[in-house]
Amino acid sequence: MSRKRFYTGKGDNGTTGLLGEGRVSKSHRRIEALGSLDETTAVLGFARSLTEDQQIAELVLQIQRELYQLMAEIAATPETAKQFRSIGPEHVQHLEQQTDELSEAIELPREFIVPGDTPAGGAFSLARAICRRAERRVVELNEQEPLSNPQIIPYLNRLSSLCFVLELYETQIHGKARPTLAKYR
Repeated sequence: MSRKRFYTGKGDNGTTGLLGEGRVSKSHRRIEALGSLDETTAVLGFARSLTEDQQIAELVLQIQRELYQLMAEIAATPETAKQFRSIGPEHVQHLEQQTDELSEAIELPREFIVPGDTPAGGAFSLARAICRRAERRVVELNEQEPLSNPQIIPYLNRLSSLCFVLELYETQIHGKARPTLAKYR
């Protein structure tokens, strides 16, 4: 019986392959962006595992799948990027619609909040922060190597907003009526 290996050794020289021809340094801005997107997907999975709301879990799973498609597009070379394009304006609109619908069920605090009132709410707060970093890394990449898809940055921007609303939703619907405020006076 042959054993499946979970390593190739090709990256031992500090490079990694792209979707297309070529390799880049593991510290390349494209790989930094991909790493932050991967972290976003992972922490969304953590939040999904904590929510008790099946509709929220299904929404998050859909977003995780979209993020994998988005990551493939970011990982593609300029020559192959179009064949991996999947995120369009309809995806951005869907995130806006979900944010608007969920925000109808919650009260928006007038002050900064302290994350962690519920496990799922805390995980969505972490997802928001990591998603914001991913957005910054993708913007940095786009400034140096323009992306062919103008929907990627708006998608990440809307996703971080949705994560904030999901944090409030989890806190207010499944935890406390009001989130803990950062104001300590």
